[in-house]
Amino acid sequence: MINFAVGGASDRPWGMPMKTLYLMRHAKSSWKDPRLKDHQRPLNKRGKRAVADMGARFKARGLRPDLLLSSDARRALDTARAICRALDMPPSEIQAEPGLYLATPERILSIVHGLDDRWQQVMLFGHNPGFTAFANLFYPHPIANLPTAGVVELVFDIRHWQKIDRQRLVDSRFDFPKNKP
Repeated sequence: MINFAVGGASDRPWGMPMKTLYLMRHAKSSWKDPRLKDHQRPLNKRGKRAVADMGARFKARGLRPDLLLSSDARRALDTARAICRALDMPPSEIQAEPGLYLATPERILSIVHGLDDRWQQVMLFGHNPGFTAFANLFYPHPIANLPTAGVVELVFDIRHWQKIDRQRLVDSRFDFPKNKP
């Protein structure tokens, strides 16, 4: 995992409010059936292996998001379901968010701004190019491409989702299946 701490945990006063946003691009999808519409494409074998690997990494870190929002495209929902299985969470925890399907960075920001402040850790499942462009609004080092099943973790020193901005970023990580820890 690539970890770029913007401000170390020891620099933060105890009890300071934090919000964590995870952006996960859907795993590799299948193009096997040309009759399927883009929205209906499932994960392929490589994608299923990759998301299982990423789920195991999350579980090893003790990750347990409060809210999982997914594009309503099958490949994104399949990715979210696989993460739920890895984290021993019921798939009923996933909320389909049609606005995440091929969303622009502006649309993603609007969705994040609309999150209920009771959620501390939120995981979004979606697509490129929007997820890469959105991550680059905050991540301290340019990401050329968020790979399939890749994740960007952004931790903000905020109480309200409406307040996210680059200056409030206190920690960040970037991980993807081919990045072997």
